[in-house]
Amino acid sequence: MAGYLFVHFIGEGEDEEQVYFSLSRDGLHWQDLNRGEPVLYSRTGTCGVRDPFPVRHPETGKIYLIATDLRIGAGTSWKAAGEEGSRDLIVWETEDLVHWSRERSCPVGLPGAGCVWAPEAVFDRDRKEFLVFFASRTKADGEEEGKFRIYASYTRDFRDFSETFLYMEKENHVIDTTILESGGHYYRISKDETTSRLILEVSDSLRGEFVQIPSPALQTLEGVEGPEGYLLPDGKWCLIADQFWAGKGYLPMVADNLASGDFSILSPEQYNMGRTKKRHGGILQITDEEYERMLDWYES
Repeated sequence: MAGYLFVHFIGEGEDEEQVYFSLSRDGLHWQDLNRGEPVLYSRTGTCGVRDPFPVRHPETGKIYLIATDLRIGAGTSWKAAGEEGSRDLIVWETEDLVHWSRERSCPVGLPGAGCVWAPEAVFDRDRKEFLVFFASRTKADGEEEGKFRIYASYTRDFRDFSETFLYMEKENHVIDTTILESGGHYYRISKDETTSRLILEVSDSLRGEFVQIPSPALQTLEGVEGPEGYLLPDGKWCLIADQFWAGKGYLPMVADNLASGDFSILSPEQYNMGRTKKRHGGILQITDEEYERMLDWYES
């Protein structure tokens, strides 16, 4: 792999809750594509998307893009979005990253669930399927108010989905989960919605028991969400987090390995996130051919 594609949205203004693309060779310095304008638009559901996430099928090479069906800019309150929001995923697919299918709406939310937020997916090699996971606000027996939990479903093609099941629950509300695979282990990074801090956990299997890894940097970093992680060309791991409290966009931090939990926050001169302030998105490693094709297609 010779580059990175960052898929994201940028805010809550007109057309800002749509899909934007940026490219990087090193994973730290980003170039906004398409003159900083949206590349993909959702014309279904709420007619807006947040939290877009790209994932490549390791066997077929097809790339899927999934996103939250939500448009706060239309006047939707966060209370309404969390308790009565869309229960569908918005899905695009492509073979070459420049020709995309029309978006489709896929129902995965549980009956009575308040929403389906920040969907992501990881390929389960044992099942030869994608585990798709997302945050939903649900109310269990005996609860006066609902709580955000992480639910999941399996799919082979992002058209047909298995029955949705509870994947993760914490003492506090939990949203914005991402899963990284390294050295035969799965590392799960999630946002504690109550404290607005990130939690790092590890397990030997996707459906196994996850154990929290202490991380001083994450435990002291407040007001962040939308964690995403990827390997840099030098073999280090980069974790980025959306500084939504401060309204500053994404902040990168690096670690020699995920197991240590020892992340170093980069100084401003060590990275450049591009012209637009990027909000919660996802990053896909791409080939040199894909990088050049996208650069030519969206910049010519």
